[in-house]
Amino acid sequence: MTDGPYGELDPDDGPSGARDRAAVPEFKPYHHPAAGWGAAKSVTEFMVVKEKEPLLGTRAIMKMNHENGGFDCPGCAWPDSIKGIHLDICENGIKHVTWEMTRKRVGPEFFAKHTVAELSTWSEFDLENQGRLTEPMSYDPVTDHYVPISWADAFELVGTALRDLDDPDLAAFYTSGRLGNEATFLYQLMARELGTNNLPDCSNMCHEASGRALQAALGTGKGTCDLEDWETTDALFIMGVNAASNAPRMLTALAEADRRGAQIVHINPLVEAGATRTIIPHEFLRMATFNATDTSTLNLQPRIGGDFALLRGIAKAVLEESESDPKALDRQFIERYTTGFSDYRAKVEATPWSLIEEQSALTEAEVRKAARVYCDADRSVISWCLGVTQHEHGVDTVREIVNLLLLRGNLGREGAGPSPVRGHSNVQGNRTCGIANKPPAQFLDRLDEVCDITSPRADGYDVVDSIEAMHAGKLKVFMAMGGNFALAAPDTAYTFDALRKCDLTVQVSTKLNRSHLVHGKRALILPCLGRTEKDVQRGGLQETSVEDSMAMVHLSRGMKKPASPHLLSEPAIVAGIARAALPGSATPWEYYVEDYDRIRDTMSRALDGFEDFNRRVRLPLGFRIKQPARELVFLTPSGKAEFSAVDLPDLTREPGVLSLATLRSHDQWNTTIYSNDDRYRGIKNLRTLVFMNHDDMRERGLTEFDEVDITSIARDGSTRSVHNYKVVPYNIPAGCAAGYMPELNVLCAIGDISTQSDQPIMKNVKVTIARSV
Repeated sequence: MTDGPYGELDPDDGPSGARDRAAVPEFKPYHHPAAGWGAAKSVTEFMVVKEKEPLLGTRAIMKMNHENGGFDCPGCAWPDSIKGIHLDICENGIKHVTWEMTRKRVGPEFFAKHTVAELSTWSEFDLENQGRLTEPMSYDPVTDHYVPISWADAFELVGTALRDLDDPDLAAFYTSGRLGNEATFLYQLMARELGTNNLPDCSNMCHEASGRALQAALGTGKGTCDLEDWETTDALFIMGVNAASNAPRMLTALAEADRRGAQIVHINPLVEAGATRTIIPHEFLRMATFNATDTSTLNLQPRIGGDFALLRGIAKAVLEESESDPKALDRQFIERYTTGFSDYRAKVEATPWSLIEEQSALTEAEVRKAARVYCDADRSVISWCLGVTQHEHGVDTVREIVNLLLLRGNLGREGAGPSPVRGHSNVQGNRTCGIANKPPAQFLDRLDEVCDITSPRADGYDVVDSIEAMHAGKLKVFMAMGGNFALAAPDTAYTFDALRKCDLTVQVSTKLNRSHLVHGKRALILPCLGRTEKDVQRGGLQETSVEDSMAMVHLSRGMKKPASPHLLSEPAIVAGIARAALPGSATPWEYYVEDYDRIRDTMSRALDGFEDFNRRVRLPLGFRIKQPARELVFLTPSGKAEFSAVDLPDLTREPGVLSLATLRSHDQWNTTIYSNDDRYRGIKNLRTLVFMNHDDMRERGLTEFDEVDITSIARDGSTRSVHNYKVVPYNIPAGCAAGYMPELNVLCAIGDISTQSDQPIMKNVKVTIARSV
């Protein structure tokens, strides 16, 4: 049981099914290079043994991430190679695509056999492993079955529910990062024409801190780097990123950087496989000769949340060196392009080394090693992911990254700058194309002018706002375009209860998942085309566009016949619902869906940076959205890049309390779990685990695979627990622990969000760990 202030979450009602009680757990540290033959073996087993798709899977590999007729990987948002690599792929990307192209099907016959109550006892793997959804289904509360419904009736059901609302703010429209730009634009247009800015998205849980920090410091919510910068920089600082699992194609950039002599510093509480060495699969000679390349020159392991203190220490060392070396600071850059330097310098100088050591859990000597790398490099790139953002002080930490870059003028020139690693394929494009619960006034003004609507100006709900509004009865209709909201969100029991209070939940999906089983009084499953499938409309074969992590926009074209003739594209589903909900709308919904070029023509007039969209997106590799800060144009109140000067956060924990970070296993993508293994961390047949420092285990009298109860302590004093998790000793700083999401999302209280970013603080949960009774 998972206990909490909102009742109990039965193991059969949540993500506990990932546990395989019949298999024997194993832990054996992984000492091989990342990727290489381990990845090749895993991919072969997955395509041939599990999915039985060796031919189609191989064909897909030759099309994935290729311009001129290829499709974009529906996995991570790492940019496509600018060198035209023939196999610009990775292990997880191949698994993701093969998982989508499975021959298994979930149709009406399946739902007729299984009640929702029964399916709720299945594991996450077993749910998605049933295959592709084939036609729209509606929940029947009398029989507890999903039953077939026509598309027309499904659209009318949603449309009626939306029309009948007393207030449009009683509805919310969620997106995961997979939704293409064209569907995204229509989706936000529909919501705003309805009259709401309730557009929560997965960024609210992931990189919201990055966007807010970069916007405040530089006047842009995005990084300024592209792949060419990674290929020419002298030093790469990789923070809070598990490259081999979360952005595996980054390994190519790291290997190439090492070969040309660039310094690579990894900063992470865990030394991940991708931070050691790799064999890149498309480098056939190195594969054949087992010739690995280093992917780091320095690994630093701060305590969970200690990145800020480490950055402050590097800045302190730089400023100290500037007293004897005038080249340590780029004084001309600071004077011409920045503001706030004096206050920042005073704040850094007032921060003692003893505090930096205490809050980072690193020695002064270790911090100075990183500072030496930074000072010796003419050009530096600093990259980060959720290990930096999912904290109370996530915004301040990203601001400190910018501070450090500004000290040496590492902005506005080749090979330098901030480079956040976005997670899901088009999560950055979603935000660019209008998914924002707090949209800028100028965006709405231009949208209204181009599309002839009147957008609401009041802020809408983000993810946590939406869950709390559902729980309070202030949100009646919840629609999700992709993703698995029920499991991705924090405080699982509370989120489940909130979703069940809705009058209607609508899930647009490709596969069965937990969010279909945790639903409102009425519920719809609307199956859509996958990224790999051909999208044929009246105007012919269509292409959709996506924006990668470095602001490159390019086209994606599916290659295979759809899994079912009853599937609709995401733009078609949005348009169908919009017409039903807004019968008198002057927006040409049907006209848009006939030919996506028409959507792009409107986007080119409504969205800054998308001018001449249809021509530019068909250029080789597409086009890059302009980044003013890259050109040293800062859209900030001061017109300059702005230093921030704040005190270090206090990370001190009470005696016996640990900081827990949730993370993904290697054989997992977001909430999709391919197996109970985590190869790079040496785990087999186990997900209900907690990684602990050896000394912390010894203090509690624990040994490997002992079963423990993990209890979180929320800000309001409430507790949540999971039971009988197995302990795995791991190289992680004392006072820290880690375990897998979505299983451990239950421990993050709904109210434990950052006051800076409104993100759930899933990387820094206060917990106690004790032997299970």
